[in-house]
Amino acid sequence: MDNQLLFVIFLISGYLLGSIPFGYLISKTKKIDIRKIGSGATGATNVSRALGFKYAILVATLDIAKALFTIYIASFYFQPGWQLVLISIAPVIGHIFPIWLKFKGGKGVSVIFASIIFIIGWKYSLILFLVWILALSLIKIMSLTNLIACLVLPFLFWLKTKDYPYSYIYVLLGIFYILVIWFAHRENIKRLRQGIEPKIIKK
Repeated sequence: MDNQLLFVIFLISGYLLGSIPFGYLISKTKKIDIRKIGSGATGATNVSRALGFKYAILVATLDIAKALFTIYIASFYFQPGWQLVLISIAPVIGHIFPIWLKFKGGKGVSVIFASIIFIIGWKYSLILFLVWILALSLIKIMSLTNLIACLVLPFLFWLKTKDYPYSYIYVLLGIFYILVIWFAHRENIKRLRQGIEPKIIKK
């Protein structure tokens, strides 16, 4: 198959897989429309508000899996570089702007984490996750934790790929992910500035 055609197929399939709204579907099994709860997002954080922590973990795991599957399969056909980077972005766009839900989905953090796992490996990803957990335990605000934690992505991507000629592409990807996360959290940022953003752990 022609390389360009295969690339387009992966972009489309990656977007469609990313568009699968697991948070919405799982909430529907409990007769809850997650879009009418909390922030209205379909991601794990909002699911935790409606269904609790266990279901949030399930949704996050499925969201990570749908993106990781796309990137993993694509890695058999494409070398590290701009094509694989764009393919890794496709599920993120699908998750945030799902075609099935009138382009209103989640905040993209879980699917971006799938890309992080693939690029920097489990060791660095675990370190990042532990830092994220520590920050969340101190801040107790999910959105602010996400906004802060994502700032290290360009550095982590560079650290992993610095010995390769295409490292700058992944640094740009890290910057892009920062912009995506901050854009997706724009309503949260407004509430943070107003001091009304709810804490995920309440005393």
